[in-house]
Amino acid sequence: MIVDLQGFLRDARPQWRRLHALLDTLGRDPDRRLSLEEAKTLHYLYEKACADLAKLTFLSAQSEVRQYLESLVARAYGEIHETRRSSRRLHPLNWFVRTFPRTFRRRIKAFLLAAVLTVGGAFFGGAATVLDADAKHVLMPFPHLQQHPADRVAREEGAGAQDRLAGAKSWFSARLMTHNTRISFLAMALGMTFGIGTGILLFYNGVILGAVVADYVFAGQAVFLTGWLLPHGSIEIPAVLIAGQAGFVLAGALIGWGAPVSMRHRLRTIAPDVLTLIGGVAILLVWAGVIEAFFSQYHAPLLPYWIKIAFGAAELLVLVLFLSLSGKHCENQGDPA
Repeated sequence: MIVDLQGFLRDARPQWRRLHALLDTLGRDPDRRLSLEEAKTLHYLYEKACADLAKLTFLSAQSEVRQYLESLVARAYGEIHETRRSSRRLHPLNWFVRTFPRTFRRRIKAFLLAAVLTVGGAFFGGAATVLDADAKHVLMPFPHLQQHPADRVAREEGAGAQDRLAGAKSWFSARLMTHNTRISFLAMALGMTFGIGTGILLFYNGVILGAVVADYVFAGQAVFLTGWLLPHGSIEIPAVLIAGQAGFVLAGALIGWGAPVSMRHRLRTIAPDVLTLIGGVAILLVWAGVIEAFFSQYHAPLLPYWIKIAFGAAELLVLVLFLSLSGKHCENQGDPA
């Protein structure tokens, strides 16, 4: 029996709102899998709502509240006792726009570790290039980077309006995509070495990047470097870091960190996140490959540097906003009126 009806409603309504919000979240994303804590919360709130409904059954003066609670309990019952198999159809746009950035944010610590290792390698490579002139020939993996930056800039800009990649843009773009995707998948797969291989690969990539940046900056070619690297690098470099992030997530599951569950269970748990991250990386690298072949390889006077730099900066801003905000509304539980 309810002695203090207003006090009962005042105490119970916040929990009804939580249940309502959780059900709305599931309704907006039917394929979402609840975490263990969310499932426990849903079950608790459902049982509490059932108990509250039983207390209100004989109060005719509260028919509107009772009807609302009956509807809420029915919705919760349907979610908890659903027996149909969840849809396995692939929704590519929904997956990329919502699932991928949510997974990225959920595993952000692994991404930060990848970024720290890459930045550390960049500092090492830059310092080695500045302090030891012979280091450049050891660190630079590509022939076109071995020459003096001023010579390369003069050659690139001297080409004028000539299209160096005429008839070969698609081939060059596909080659870039294949190479970068292979490196990214390797960074992910090396997570099987408990993350050691992933860390070494990211550090080495950072060394190369730092050496190139230092070489061009100290040669007075910072504008050329920015206009050359930023349009595709603003997507390509984060994509490689996300591949490293996937590798570290895999490594974390192998290590376990004292979790009282089997390795098989840990690997099964993180598998969807690893696949989502590396799938997103593949899409980002397709875009980066197209931009590098059709845009980044053309320089002043054919293509002013300020246009290339502005384009690359805009790409980076959009990527940051996408990874930070996209799909976030699905994570937040609304508060029904």
